[in-house]
Amino acid sequence: MQNGYVESFNGRTRDELLNETLFFGLDHARSAIADWVADFNTARPHSSLGYQTPAAYAEVLTATGSGAAQDDGSAPPPVAYPAPNGVTEKAKALERFLSDLNRMGIPKGLEF
Repeated sequence: MQNGYVESFNGRTRDELLNETLFFGLDHARSAIADWVADFNTARPHSSLGYQTPAAYAEVLTATGSGAAQDDGSAPPPVAYPAPNGVTEKAKALERFLSDLNRMGIPKGLEF
């Protein structure tokens, strides 16, 4: 199992919606899924959220100013962070400079 939360949600969706509903068309499927998602997020308490609905939990996060549901997420840290502003422009300028030197016949490995 890769992600317990996703597996739980997928199983619940399958058991409570997909296996129980006969869809009569794409519009009917979209409507039924939207209704189920609204019920799942606004009417059902979740044990992982302290028996609050996701909507109520989100309101608490918004009211407290917390930007994320979990302060210690389960995602691994990024391999590399994005370059700070201006670094890519400087790198491009350096590439243009080296290209100009190369066009003038100055070898790339030449040290000044």
